[in-house]
Amino acid sequence: MALLFIGGTTMPTPTEMTLSYMDISKADRNAAGRMVLERITTKRKLAITYSYISASDLSTVLNAISPTSYSVMFLDAKTNAFVTTDMYCGDRSVGMISYVNNIPMYKDFTFDLIEM
Repeated sequence: MALLFIGGTTMPTPTEMTLSYMDISKADRNAAGRMVLERITTKRKLAITYSYISASDLSTVLNAISPTSYSVMFLDAKTNAFVTTDMYCGDRSVGMISYVNNIPMYKDFTFDLIEM
């Protein structure tokens, strides 16, 4: 089975995929100076890296993450099962390693997928 699906499309296998759990909280201090923390929810963030990626695979991924939001299916470490959740993409960064015979090859393509 593939590791990552975006909008129902199978993505090329990333070189690295880092899963973060982010607590969304409301924090304040009371009159005694003590922190009062209310966890509203926990969201997941995937940091995706492709060390080297072909032009066609890059196009596939960039087109999949172009909409404002989409469903993403991935392996969640907490549940040790594949989960599907709505996500959006943060900044995207891509470098070009070569352009030989009119064929580009890209490196260090990174982006974050953040749970809505």
